[in-house]
Amino acid sequence: MTTELHVLDGLVSHTTTGGIPTLYAPSSANEVTAGLFFRVGRADETLATAGITHLVEHLALHRLGLSDLHYNGATANAYTLFHVTGSEEEVVRYLNTVCAALRDLPMDRLETEKEILRTEAAGRGSGPNHQMPLWRYGAQSYGLSSYSELGTWSLTADQVRDWAATRFTRDNAVLWITSDHVPDGLDLTLPRGSRLPAPAPTSALPVTPAYIHGDDGHVVLTSVVRRSTAASVFADVLGRALFQDLRQEGGYSYSAEADYSPRDAEYATLTAYADALPQKQDAVVGGFVDTLARLRAGRIEQSELDSVRGKLLKMYDAPDLAAASLPSYALSLLLGHRILSPAQHRAELNAVTLADLREVAREAWNGALLQVPGRGVDWAGFTLAPQFSQTSVSGTRHQSLEDDKVTLVIGTEGVSLLTPRGPVTVRYDATAAMTTRPDGARCLTGHDGFSVSVEPTLYRGLTPERVAAVDAAVPPRAVVRMPAREPDRIPQPRKREASGGRAGGGTGRSTWAWTLALWTVGLLAACWGLLCAVITADEAGAKNPEWDAVTGVWIMWLPLVAVTVGLYRARRRRRG
Repeated sequence: MTTELHVLDGLVSHTTTGGIPTLYAPSSANEVTAGLFFRVGRADETLATAGITHLVEHLALHRLGLSDLHYNGATANAYTLFHVTGSEEEVVRYLNTVCAALRDLPMDRLETEKEILRTEAAGRGSGPNHQMPLWRYGAQSYGLSSYSELGTWSLTADQVRDWAATRFTRDNAVLWITSDHVPDGLDLTLPRGSRLPAPAPTSALPVTPAYIHGDDGHVVLTSVVRRSTAASVFADVLGRALFQDLRQEGGYSYSAEADYSPRDAEYATLTAYADALPQKQDAVVGGFVDTLARLRAGRIEQSELDSVRGKLLKMYDAPDLAAASLPSYALSLLLGHRILSPAQHRAELNAVTLADLREVAREAWNGALLQVPGRGVDWAGFTLAPQFSQTSVSGTRHQSLEDDKVTLVIGTEGVSLLTPRGPVTVRYDATAAMTTRPDGARCLTGHDGFSVSVEPTLYRGLTPERVAAVDAAVPPRAVVRMPAREPDRIPQPRKREASGGRAGGGTGRSTWAWTLALWTVGLLAACWGLLCAVITADEAGAKNPEWDAVTGVWIMWLPLVAVTVGLYRARRRRRG
């Protein structure tokens, strides 16, 4: 048992149950609530095995079936939690059933649970900040939360069993219970293992602060800051400042808020968000940046700090404080973070100064990733996150059947897509996952988050032999075999004209056909007009019949010239 727990004496009791560290504290509630944490989550997986932890969680809960008992499981980036609320007997039965299932997973349910997870993901949708992790971390570690659970297509029973046996162990768990004692009858027998440290973070951002383009109506900022009481206070100060500046004063946003969430033992993720109507997006981005700049410059009122501090201190007046704190204490113990008693936390809250908040603001700015709609924010000191790879590979070149300026290159080291704006490259030895289809399609995603699709129907000369060369070069552990696609789901190149233009190129020929027809009619009309003008002038005895005739011709031709120029410019625009 860690020595950190001495600060909980008299508030929270601690022991071990079946070798699992256990925290418990009494509650005035009529029912008992318990939670079993394991230090394994999505960030421990690879893109090719993404979803394996979630799959173990589902399999472990299957035998509980339908019940009036309030229970569930949750898979986060760095942990998995099984929790339950009920009578003491119900809690014991739930925890025993979960541990028994983890020892012997119902593998006959494997394919069914895979499909359930895919259905769950399809109905879950994504929030405005769903792409932020992949841009910061790439297609690995904490960036995997931005991706679908690819492993649900190809994970084997042996892989799932091994994951449960090596991650869901008694030495990699912490149990908490809202009770003044540990209930009798608990059988939490699990295999021995070791406490796994939180995954080391990866990076896909060469420089920060950086920005990316996102969907209309949303401005999102994330940053990684050191875990501290001052940082948690700053999150509340930032949320209030954004609300004051963007909603109450500017009237630009309806929602403006900020959040502080622990990532691992040492660092936390700071997230700030504001919404905006399309016509107010530039104003929201400007106001968002101005608020951050104000806090970074230390222009924070003492009243702002006092207000937030007062709100946080009130939490310690809540009844059953020790029982309510059990989940956070257990998670800190699991991740190896320091544990503060209520008295220690109060002291740290009271010690936070305006200078502390300014330092957190600067740290948040320096590590910021900002997602903005519309135009960029280079003017504010943010750098656009990499949109293309720095290098490309050499190898066989396969021209796109849709765009002469796009070429797929398959080399011995990787694949590159060459576009007019820059290359996108995935090296075989840095492939996070490659999905394969029976029709020959391949999609390679690199650890840096860049992806290249290899579609035989869209590139010239992309034979099965060239696709086989890719298959042979990608490490087997990164391969995810996908089911066959319906014929109408296999992409086909858009039709092109014989001249090499894109589909719709016939519009140019029709433009010139109309132009020729108009000029022919105009020329005939001009000749007729000239003849009529001369005859009229001769009959009327005009002094300058030639001038009158020329004037009449130009009056008829000027509109014709204007129409022709307009048609020409329209064709130029269509080409561009």
